[in-house]
Amino acid sequence: MKKLLLMLLMCAPVAAFAQKFGHVNAQEIIQVMPEYTKAKTEIDALQKQYEDDLKGMQDELQKKSQSYEKEQATLPENIKQRREQELQEMYQKIQQSYQDNQQALARASQEKMMAIQTKVIDAIKQVGQAGGYVYIMDIAGGVPYISSTLSTDVTSEVKAKLGLK
Repeated sequence: MKKLLLMLLMCAPVAAFAQKFGHVNAQEIIQVMPEYTKAKTEIDALQKQYEDDLKGMQDELQKKSQSYEKEQATLPENIKQRREQELQEMYQKIQQSYQDNQQALARASQEKMMAIQTKVIDAIKQVGQAGGYVYIMDIAGGVPYISSTLSTDVTSEVKAKLGLK
């Protein structure tokens, strides 16, 4: 009985160290995904559209402002005030449009990236389950240290699971 207990105690640490740990670079995987390239292209196009819209609004404001400056000396006071109010409203509209566009762009980017990240996480889970890993850590987040002898890099396995090279 003592021998059996002693043998179990000696084997317990070995069993604990026999667990498999892995690491993956999810950012590296995401950057080679066709979905990422498509999402980036769509976000860039949306950003360009927003920039073009704001540029048009700014150009219009500049034209009206220059026109007002030329006519300012000859205008009656009530018309001056009305034009200044119009210019102020246009400026505020541009500021609000800029903020709205930034929020819409961030929202669109987040939605597109969420779907991609979910796909990568699912592939990591599948690799982890199939390989019998206890834990797979994403090193893209700036992990200070991972032992290359105690942890296996499964990035290529996850890429294969996703059909990437």
